[in-house]
Amino acid sequence: MNFKKVNNITGWLVFAIAALTYTLTKEARGSLWDCGEFVACAFKLGMPHPPGAPLFTLLGRFFIILFGDNPQTAASAVNFMSAMASAATILFLFWTITHFARKMFVKVGETLTNPQLMTVMGAGVVGALAYTFTDSFWYSAVEGEVYALSSFLQPLYSGSF
Repeated sequence: MNFKKVNNITGWLVFAIAALTYTLTKEARGSLWDCGEFVACAFKLGMPHPPGAPLFTLLGRFFIILFGDNPQTAASAVNFMSAMASAATILFLFWTITHFARKMFVKVGETLTNPQLMTVMGAGVVGALAYTFTDSFWYSAVEGEVYALSSFLQPLYSGSF
Protein backbone atom coordinates (compact mmCIF):
# COMPACT_ATOMS: atom_id res chain seq x y z
CA MET A 1 0.00 0.00 0.00
CA ASN A 2 1.04 3.59 -0.55
CA PHE A 3 2.11 5.12 2.79
CA LYS A 4 1.18 8.68 1.84
CA LYS A 5 -2.36 7.76 0.79
CA VAL A 6 -3.02 5.58 3.84
CA ASN A 7 -1.48 8.20 6.13
CA ASN A 8 -3.67 10.98 4.71
CA ILE A 9 -6.89 8.97 4.81
CA THR A 10 -6.27 7.69 8.33
CA GLY A 11 -5.25 11.15 9.51
CA TRP A 12 -8.43 12.72 8.21
CA LEU A 13 -10.48 9.96 9.85
CA VAL A 14 -8.81 10.75 13.18
CA PHE A 15 -9.54 14.45 12.54
CA ALA A 16 -13.21 13.60 11.89
CA ILE A 17 -13.45 11.63 15.15
CA ALA A 18 -11.90 14.49 17.12
CA ALA A 19 -13.99 17.15 15.35
CA LEU A 20 -17.21 15.24 15.92
CA THR A 21 -16.36 14.63 19.57
CA TYR A 22 -15.47 18.25 20.26
CA THR A 23 -18.35 19.69 18.26
CA LEU A 24 -20.94 17.52 19.98
CA THR A 25 -19.57 18.33 23.44
CA LYS A 26 -18.71 22.03 23.01
CA GLU A 27 -20.15 24.58 25.37
CA ALA A 28 -23.54 25.73 24.11
CA ARG A 29 -22.92 29.30 25.26
CA GLY A 30 -20.22 31.12 27.20
CA SER A 31 -18.58 29.40 30.13
CA LEU A 32 -16.73 30.70 33.16
CA TRP A 33 -13.34 32.38 33.46
CA ASP A 34 -12.13 34.40 30.49
CA CYS A 35 -14.36 32.82 27.84
CA GLY A 36 -16.99 35.54 28.02
CA GLU A 37 -14.35 38.23 27.69
CA PHE A 38 -12.79 36.55 24.65
CA VAL A 39 -16.17 36.05 22.98
CA ALA A 40 -17.18 39.68 23.59
CA CYS A 41 -13.85 40.92 22.25
CA ALA A 42 -14.19 38.73 19.18
CA PHE A 43 -17.71 40.02 18.57
CA LYS A 44 -16.72 43.69 18.89
CA LEU A 45 -13.13 43.23 17.63
CA GLY A 46 -11.85 44.57 20.92
CA MET A 47 -8.68 43.56 22.70
CA PRO A 48 -8.90 41.26 25.70
CA HIS A 49 -6.58 41.52 28.68
CA PRO A 50 -2.82 41.36 27.99
CA PRO A 51 -1.19 39.85 26.03
CA GLY A 52 -4.28 40.35 23.89
CA ALA A 53 -4.47 37.38 21.50
CA PRO A 54 -5.23 39.42 18.36
CA LEU A 55 -5.20 36.40 16.01
CA PHE A 56 -7.73 34.63 18.23
CA THR A 57 -9.92 37.75 18.20
CA LEU A 58 -9.80 38.09 14.41
CA LEU A 59 -10.48 34.40 13.76
CA GLY A 60 -13.24 34.46 16.37
CA ARG A 61 -14.86 37.37 14.55
CA PHE A 62 -14.65 35.45 11.27
CA PHE A 63 -16.45 32.46 12.83
CA ILE A 64 -19.06 34.77 14.40
CA ILE A 65 -19.78 36.22 10.95
CA LEU A 66 -20.08 32.68 9.54
CA PHE A 67 -22.63 31.86 12.25
CA GLY A 68 -24.81 34.86 11.32
CA ASP A 69 -23.20 37.81 13.14
CA ASN A 70 -25.67 37.51 15.98
CA PRO A 71 -24.80 38.18 19.65
CA GLN A 72 -26.94 35.17 20.59
CA THR A 73 -24.73 32.77 18.60
CA ALA A 74 -21.36 34.45 19.12
CA ALA A 75 -20.25 32.17 21.96
CA SER A 76 -21.28 29.06 20.05
CA ALA A 77 -19.30 30.24 17.01
CA VAL A 78 -16.13 30.88 19.01
CA ASN A 79 -16.54 27.55 20.80
CA PHE A 80 -16.86 25.86 17.40
CA MET A 81 -13.65 27.58 16.27
CA SER A 82 -11.87 26.15 19.31
CA ALA A 83 -13.25 22.69 18.54
CA MET A 84 -11.99 22.84 14.95
CA ALA A 85 -8.57 24.16 15.99
CA SER A 86 -8.27 21.33 18.50
CA ALA A 87 -9.29 18.72 15.93
CA ALA A 88 -6.65 20.12 13.55
CA THR A 89 -4.11 19.84 16.38
CA ILE A 90 -4.99 16.17 16.68
CA LEU A 91 -4.54 15.75 12.92
CA PHE A 92 -1.05 17.27 13.08
CA LEU A 93 -0.23 15.13 16.11
CA PHE A 94 -1.24 12.01 14.16
CA TRP A 95 0.96 13.00 11.21
CA THR A 96 3.87 13.77 13.55
CA ILE A 97 3.61 10.37 15.22
CA THR A 98 3.41 8.50 11.93
CA HIS A 99 6.32 10.50 10.53
CA PHE A 100 8.60 9.48 13.38
CA ALA A 101 7.24 5.94 13.63
CA ARG A 102 7.94 5.40 9.93
CA LYS A 103 11.56 6.48 10.46
CA MET A 104 11.92 3.68 13.01
CA PHE A 105 11.27 1.05 10.33
CA VAL A 106 12.74 2.33 7.08
CA LYS A 107 15.32 4.71 5.72
CA VAL A 108 14.65 7.38 3.10
CA GLY A 109 13.55 5.84 -0.19
CA GLU A 110 12.53 2.48 1.28
CA THR A 111 8.93 1.33 1.52
CA LEU A 112 7.10 -0.16 4.45
CA THR A 113 5.75 -3.69 4.43
CA ASN A 114 2.04 -4.09 5.18
CA PRO A 115 2.61 -5.16 8.83
CA GLN A 116 4.95 -2.21 9.33
CA LEU A 117 2.42 0.13 7.72
CA MET A 118 -0.34 -1.10 10.04
CA THR A 119 1.97 -0.71 13.04
CA VAL A 120 2.81 2.88 12.09
CA MET A 121 -0.85 3.74 11.50
CA GLY A 122 -1.85 2.04 14.75
CA ALA A 123 0.74 4.05 16.66
CA GLY A 124 -0.58 7.26 15.13
CA VAL A 125 -4.22 6.42 15.84
CA VAL A 126 -3.58 5.35 19.43
CA GLY A 127 -1.35 8.34 20.18
CA ALA A 128 -3.61 10.93 18.59
CA LEU A 129 -6.87 9.56 20.01
CA ALA A 130 -5.33 9.14 23.46
CA TYR A 131 -4.51 12.84 23.43
CA THR A 132 -7.95 13.65 21.96
CA PHE A 133 -9.64 12.24 25.03
CA THR A 134 -7.31 13.59 27.72
CA ASP A 135 -9.18 15.70 30.23
CA SER A 136 -7.13 18.88 30.01
CA PHE A 137 -7.01 19.02 26.20
CA TRP A 138 -10.70 18.16 25.79
CA TYR A 139 -11.65 20.82 28.34
CA SER A 140 -9.78 23.47 26.34
CA ALA A 141 -11.18 22.20 23.04
CA VAL A 142 -14.82 22.86 23.84
CA GLU A 143 -14.72 26.43 25.14
CA GLY A 144 -13.92 29.81 23.63
CA GLU A 145 -10.45 30.20 25.11
CA VAL A 146 -7.10 30.83 23.46
CA TYR A 147 -5.60 27.45 24.44
CA ALA A 148 -7.07 25.48 21.54
CA LEU A 149 -5.76 27.88 18.91
CA SER A 150 -2.44 28.08 20.73
CA SER A 151 -2.09 24.28 20.63
CA PHE A 152 -2.82 24.34 16.90
CA LEU A 153 -0.31 27.08 16.12
CA GLN A 154 2.49 25.99 18.47
CA PRO A 155 4.16 23.59 15.99
CA LEU A 156 4.11 26.32 13.36
CA TYR A 157 5.77 28.80 15.71
CA SER A 158 8.48 26.34 16.68
CA GLY A 159 9.29 25.47 13.07
CA SER A 160 8.17 21.83 13.31
CA PHE A 161 6.36 22.02 9.98
